[in-house]
Amino acid sequence: MKDLVNRFLSTEDKALIKERVAAAEKRTTGEIVVMVVSSSYHYPLANILGGALFGFIVAISISLITGMETMWHFLGFFLPSFVLGNETIKRSFFLKRPFVSRSDMEEEVEEAAIGSFYKKEVYNTRDYTGILIYISLFEHRVWVLGDKGINAKVDPAVWQGIADIITAGIKGKKQGLAICEAVDHCGDILQQHFPSSSDNPNELDDSVVVGH
Repeated sequence: MKDLVNRFLSTEDKALIKERVAAAEKRTTGEIVVMVVSSSYHYPLANILGGALFGFIVAISISLITGMETMWHFLGFFLPSFVLGNETIKRSFFLKRPFVSRSDMEEEVEEAAIGSFYKKEVYNTRDYTGILIYISLFEHRVWVLGDKGINAKVDPAVWQGIADIITAGIKGKKQGLAICEAVDHCGDILQQHFPSSSDNPNELDDSVVVGH
């Protein structure tokens, strides 16, 4: 799971995105941050539910095969199987996903994106024109958040349109190029409302922020 982001974006992809962020920011006083995380939350309940289901199936199967069908035998088979299932699901996005609801994923990604917006100081730009492009791989979700300066100028639906560009690119296995395209669109929007000036410091790092 740690290497998921590195499999999602190659070193070349990250370098190209950084270049596009820098190019976009030269046209505007705004700032753009791209962040990619393997997961927005660890979903402990999913580990428990998956471990319990695995433990129950294993315990029932062994009890029926061996004929040892008392409650004590069942518990003896269930507990180690539960622990094994719990630890396995904890380490596997593929196995964990069926035990996490869509609504839980939506809530956790939104909360993590907003938290990252503040943690990475996207809110702390001179004209409040920071934009965060937040991509959470386990949940298959993309959030685009603009600060109050740029949000006062554009329709919130614009951010969903930019997120959709990335989502479509991921489905087509062209995520690097799709993120670059999204960055370009953010640059266009920022340039329209906050064009570059003679005083245009680079307030936030242009590199892709990688999280786990």
